[in-house]
Amino acid sequence: MLFHKKIEPRCAYCARGATLEEGRILCSKKGVVSPGDRCGAFRYDPFRRVPPKPASLDTSKLKDEDFRLD
Repeated sequence: MLFHKKIEPRCAYCARGATLEEGRILCSKKGVVSPGDRCGAFRYDPFRRVPPKPASLDTSKLKDEDFRLD
């Protein structure tokens, strides 16, 4: 597994599923399902999983005093 040892099974990043349109996955085992569904035939495909975006730094609240080493 690429990201964690225990990936929560979801049809959105299963190797057996194909994206039909936003919010629908065509599963070779179950047919048309939602991306949040899961089943026992889950096979992880790291190329289908999109990791969350990193948090952005809010620099508007920082002052010059925050960077001084007195």
